[in-house]
Amino acid sequence: MDFDSLIDDGNYLGSERVRLENKVILDELERKKKARSMAVPTDDNRVKARLREIGEPITLFGERAADRRDRLIYVLSQINAARGDEPMHVDEESSDSEEDEEEFYSPGSLELLEARRRIAEYSLPRAQKRVAQQRIDSRMDLGRIVDIRKKVFAEVQKFTNLGSQIGDERPISQVRFAPNNELLATGSWSGTVKIWNVPACTLKCSLRGHSDRVGGVAWHPSATKGHSPSAVNLASGAGDGHVNLWALDAEAPLAVMKGHQDRVCRVAFHPSGGYVASASFDTTWRLWDVSTSKELLLQEGHSKQVYSVEFQNDGALVASGGLDAIGRVWDIRTGRTAMVLDGHVQAIYSIGFSPNGYQIATGSGDDTIRIWDLRSLKSLYTIPAHLSNVSDVRFFHADDDFFKPLGPVSPDDKDTSHDKEAEEWRYRSGLFFASAGYDGQVKLWSADDWQLLRTLSTDAGKVMSVDVSSDGKLLASGTYNRNFQLYSPEDM
Repeated sequence: MDFDSLIDDGNYLGSERVRLENKVILDELERKKKARSMAVPTDDNRVKARLREIGEPITLFGERAADRRDRLIYVLSQINAARGDEPMHVDEESSDSEEDEEEFYSPGSLELLEARRRIAEYSLPRAQKRVAQQRIDSRMDLGRIVDIRKKVFAEVQKFTNLGSQIGDERPISQVRFAPNNELLATGSWSGTVKIWNVPACTLKCSLRGHSDRVGGVAWHPSATKGHSPSAVNLASGAGDGHVNLWALDAEAPLAVMKGHQDRVCRVAFHPSGGYVASASFDTTWRLWDVSTSKELLLQEGHSKQVYSVEFQNDGALVASGGLDAIGRVWDIRTGRTAMVLDGHVQAIYSIGFSPNGYQIATGSGDDTIRIWDLRSLKSLYTIPAHLSNVSDVRFFHADDDFFKPLGPVSPDDKDTSHDKEAEEWRYRSGLFFASAGYDGQVKLWSADDWQLLRTLSTDAGKVMSVDVSSDGKLLASGTYNRNFQLYSPEDM
């Protein structure tokens, strides 16, 4: 009996110890969750003043402004955890909470004011046209919708590998199709941007101007479609902190835009072609004027490095994703935050706007893709997408220029197959998207029920980037082993 009692006591003590350990873990998770909702200053001087108030050193050796703000959040969360306060009491911890909200706003230049006006004038008619078209599409017959979905998804499921090409001396960080789908731009860690003819995969030109790894490349919306080869056709960002603007008939950059204090990871062109956004490890994203090559906006708001940036098709919104696992959607016309994408538990490496204008996909280091809805301001769906980091997410954006009727259209026959084909082509846009992962796979997903349609293997352990051509006939991926791959439906 004594021996049995000892065993029972041991089991009891063991289970109690496990319970206490689990409680510590849960308490820590709850503390981190509350910390994310804290209102703390973004101005470094205010952060130092707040640290002094609570008896903490105002700075540590080698500590940057972003690290100092993280330390303030951690200390305040520990204080609240000790007091057992609810998240709403966190605001009371900062006596200047009302003023802290002002920290996201600072005096802007007249150039920025004029840019905001031009962006508003550009985006509002586009949004109005999009919404009007969506109302028309909402009245489409259900049977017709089902038929289009079946047809499109059947084509997507036929994608197969066309071939692989050695792209550079170091990993290919990003691949992007030109608007005419006849050229492919690749950015490499060697610091070189290369332009390839596709699907032949022959090198057209090499653009050298960066002294460090290229992180992002983006085509001007009108490039290769009547746009002069001598004008700005391409933008790139690199580890040297520079954003370069390129023509297609010169190997040297047309302009080098300097301002970032750290590596530039991704760049994106505004749909109007007049502006470029860049995301950087200096915890900011910036907006540049293409015509003057000047910085218009330095936008803070992330507590860690900003990795990804992407514009909405209307041109009114831009989304940024950071290594703080937070995404933010900004209204460029006002400078305000339209939505906070808070749900990932690891860094956000990629962001893609759906052509419908109100849905966003984010790829993260937690191996998932989250779908967000701007209308309801919440996450709609979480896709367990890859076995390792989701490095890129790209929706299929159908370009009206590539719509070709199957046969001649009679002037007397106004409701013929041409109208149906045009309707189908519009509906195709945004119906599926592609993702790339560090598990060596490219995956294609439906964009209405978020189901896996096709898995494509590459010849590398890490897929760094993926893109879908606007005619829907080609898919490209860039990999860590210096190659890029092309895919196409097997019967095309």
